[in-house]
Amino acid sequence: MNLFEDLKWRGLIKDISSPELEKKLNEEKLTFYIGTDPTADSMHIGHFSSFLIASRLAKYGHKPILLIGGATGLIGDPKPSKERQMITKEEVLKNVEGLTRQAKEIFGFEVVNNYDWTKDINILDFLRDYGKYINVNYMLDKDIIARRLDSGITFCEFAYTLLQGMDFVHLYEDKGVTLQVAGSDQWGNITTGIELARKKNDVELFGMTMPLVLDANGVKFGKTEGNALWLDKSKTSSYELYQYLINSDDAVVIDYLKKLTFLSKEEIEKIAREHQETPEKRIAQKALAHEVITFLHGEGEFNKAVHISEALFSGNIKELSLEEIEDGMKDVPNFKIEEETLLDVLVNNKIATSRREAREFLKAGSITLNGEKVNDENILVTKSLAIENKVIIIRKGKKKYYMGIFA
Repeated sequence: MNLFEDLKWRGLIKDISSPELEKKLNEEKLTFYIGTDPTADSMHIGHFSSFLIASRLAKYGHKPILLIGGATGLIGDPKPSKERQMITKEEVLKNVEGLTRQAKEIFGFEVVNNYDWTKDINILDFLRDYGKYINVNYMLDKDIIARRLDSGITFCEFAYTLLQGMDFVHLYEDKGVTLQVAGSDQWGNITTGIELARKKNDVELFGMTMPLVLDANGVKFGKTEGNALWLDKSKTSSYELYQYLINSDDAVVIDYLKKLTFLSKEEIEKIAREHQETPEKRIAQKALAHEVITFLHGEGEFNKAVHISEALFSGNIKELSLEEIEDGMKDVPNFKIEEETLLDVLVNNKIATSRREAREFLKAGSITLNGEKVNDENILVTKSLAIENKVIIIRKGKKKYYMGIFA
C-alpha cells in the first residue's frame, strides 16, 4: 500500500481539502504541521493518534512541524455548547513548556509556538493584514460557530478561527508549510487558513483531518470529558495505561491497533484472526498495550507494568517495590494506620462492617496481609510488617484491595 491507502485502511482520513492531496502525499515531500493548545502540561491519548500521524508521514519523507498554541491557548477554541474557561498566562506558559518538552521527547520533531509570531501583532495590524480577507458570513457558516449563535458566542471565541488561519499562513511564509493535519473537530479552522492563504498569498494550501479516537461509549478522550489518559507517566503511570489498554473493549481494540500503533496491515489482520478465535486470551489488547507503552515510555516501563499487574493478580504483593505498589494502588481505598490489631484495622477502616463480620472474613480465609492469608485477629500490625516500613496491603476476597499507610 502507498501512504494514502495505508492511512485510509487505518481509518485515519475523514476530510481532505482537495482530491489533489492524495497524489501529493504519495509523490511529493510536503512540509506539514499539526498543533495543540496548551490546556494542560501533558498530551493525552486523544492527542496521541493525531500526533502519531506526524511520525507516519515522516516515514514517507514528509517533514512534520509540531505547533504548541501559546497564543491560541490564551483565547480557547470554541466549545459546541458554551464558552471555554480561560486559563491564566502563567498556566499557559507552564503548559507550553511541558508540552514542548514532551513533544520533543516522544516524537523528536521541530516544535514551534504560535505566541512567538502573534505577540507583537497589534489589533490594527491584525484587522488590516488578516481580518479584511475573511468575510463574516464565511465565518458564520462554520459549524462550531453556527451551533453557538442561539446561545451566544463572544467575539473572542469568534476570532479564534482567524487566529488559527493566521498560523497556517505564517508557517507557509516562514517554513514552506503547505499542509495542516488535525482532528476532525478542527476542519473549520483548517479551511479558514486555506481561504486566508488563497486570498492573501494567492496560493493553494491543503488540509486533512482524522476521526477523533473514541472510547467504547463513543466519547472522545480528553481533559474536558474527564477520561484523559495522560502521556506523562507521572500523571498516568505505565501501569494505569496498561490496565486501560489491556481492558479495551473487543469492539474497539482492532480500531485502536490501526490508529495507535505502527503494526502493519498483515500483522494487525493476523492478530484480529487470533483474537477472534480465542478472545479470552486478549491477544489484541496485549499487542496494543505493548506497542503504545513501548513507544511512549520504553520496553522497561512496559515490563514493569506487566510485572505489577501479574503480581497484583496473583496476590504476590511482596514481589513489588514500594514505588510499584504506589503505581498499582493509586486508586484503591487507603487509610492512615498506627500500630493496632488486625481486627481493629479491618473494623476501623470499614474493610468489615463489624467485629463479627471481620472475624468471619478471617475464619473463611478471605483476608490477606501483604499477599499472605491471615486468620489471627490479634496479629499486631506494626511498621515491621509494612513494606519498606511504609505500607500494608490488605486484600478482601479476590479483588478488593486496601492500602494502609504508616505515618
